[in-house]
Amino acid sequence: MHGVRRGEQNGRVPTTNQWLAFVVASALFIQVPGPSLLFTIGRALTVGRRDALLSVVGNALGVTTQVFLVAVGLGAVVAASAHAYTVLKILGAGYVVWLGIQAIRHRADARAALDAVDLGAVTPTRASHSLRIGFVVGLTNPKTIVFFVAFLPQFVNEPAGHTGLQLAMLGAVFGAMAVVSDGTWALAASKARDWFARRPQRLDSLGVAGGVMMIGLGATMAVASE
Repeated sequence: MHGVRRGEQNGRVPTTNQWLAFVVASALFIQVPGPSLLFTIGRALTVGRRDALLSVVGNALGVTTQVFLVAVGLGAVVAASAHAYTVLKILGAGYVVWLGIQAIRHRADARAALDAVDLGAVTPTRASHSLRIGFVVGLTNPKTIVFFVAFLPQFVNEPAGHTGLQLAMLGAVFGAMAVVSDGTWALAASKARDWFARRPQRLDSLGVAGGVMMIGLGATMAVASE
C-alpha cells in the first residue's frame, strides 16, 4: 500500500481517485453510440460473430495506437490543426463507407457461405483481414482522438512527470474496456444474425442493412463537427 501511494505521489501512475474517475468516464464514453460501436454492430450483422469479434480486437488495437500517438504529441497536433483533423476524419469516413458499399455489393456472399456450411465446403476468412479492418477504423476514429486529447490529461498525476507512460497506461485500460463492451455488442448482434439465418434468403436483406448502417455511419463521421 505504501509503495502504491509513494508511486502515486511521485507521479508514476494516476492516483486511485483519478483511476476511478477515468474508469467511470471511459465507461460512459464507450457506451455512447459512435463509430466504434456502430461499426461493431454493422460487422456482426454483415459477416458474423467470429469476424466481428476479431474486428473488435483490431479496433481496440487501433484506438490504443491513438493513445500512444497522443503520448508523443501527435494527438495534440491533430486537435490543433483543422486541416489535419479534417483529413483524418475524411479518411476514416471514406473507409467505413467503402466497407458498407462492399457489404451491399456482396450481399449474397453470406447466403452462399451458409449453403457452403451445409456442404462442408466453407473456407474461413483470414483472421488478419478482420483484425486489419478493425484496426484501420479504430486508428482513424476522430471521436476517440479528440476524447484522448481533451480528457486523458485530466487523469494524469502531474507532480514528477512520466506523462507519456501514464497516458499509455490509461490508453491500454481504455482499450481493454472497449474490447469487453464492443465484444458484448458483437455477440448480441450476431445472435440476431443467427436468428435471421434460419431462412437463408433473409441474409441478403441483412447484408444490405449492415452495409447501409456502415454507409450512414461513414457519412455521419464525414459531416460531424468536433
